[in-house]
Amino acid sequence: MSEHIIDNPVVSTLLNRRSIRKFKNEAVDADTVATLETVAQHAASSQFLNDWSAIRVTDPEVKAKLAEIGHQDYIATAPLLYVFVLDEHRNSRIAAGKGVDVTADEYTLTSSYRYSQAQNDAVLALHAMETAAYGLGLGCVILGSLLNDVPALIELLELPERTYPVLGLAIGKPDQDPEVKPRMPRSMQFFENAYPADDENEDAFRADLAAFDETLHRYYDLREADRPVDAFSDQIAAVGVDQGVLNKPVLSPSEAQGFRLDR
Repeated sequence: MSEHIIDNPVVSTLLNRRSIRKFKNEAVDADTVATLETVAQHAASSQFLNDWSAIRVTDPEVKAKLAEIGHQDYIATAPLLYVFVLDEHRNSRIAAGKGVDVTADEYTLTSSYRYSQAQNDAVLALHAMETAAYGLGLGCVILGSLLNDVPALIELLELPERTYPVLGLAIGKPDQDPEVKPRMPRSMQFFENAYPADDENEDAFRADLAAFDETLHRYYDLREADRPVDAFSDQIAAVGVDQGVLNKPVLSPSEAQGFRLDR
């Protein structure tokens, strides 16, 4: 039986999302900002602890420093710019106000479990904001590049103990119209009941990978004919041995922020 993608405005918005890195020099109005921030607050939250926050960056000097950290000039020109952080600082203040000893070894909101769940919550909130922005005709790009230098980012944004940066999000009216990037076959990412053993689907896996390599290579060739890009599998292999900005430690700066990732 053939399958068809159901069409509705939300599905269409998600299927047509593209990273926009060039924005028109137009401010995002206050009503839109309020809408995007309220939508982010309505994202799912583990145990409803609301353990994330977002910093809206409006100072041109701070934007410029973020662009330096991310090695991406367009960060400095984003009309609307956020840095989402996992935030157990606020909850520690609340707990302390209720008489909880937040410095005790038994205190749980600085554990690895809460760290990972708070990080998830921040990502869910960011994704909700991003989707809403696309639905309103804006463009976005998620900024993992801000994690190139976490200590510098923490210092720049004056992040207190028990917070940690997760991702940035730049938003504005698009000033470019890139093609939608191809996705790998569903068979490579969706499995039924259990993760398949490597030898269970090796032939099909290799065939799907070869087809995806070709599809993505063609996409990059059409987009940047003067700057060839390696096939997907070659990119994965290269990243696997990269010792540069893609290999930044998390444990040390997290511990410096007051988290206990060993428990």
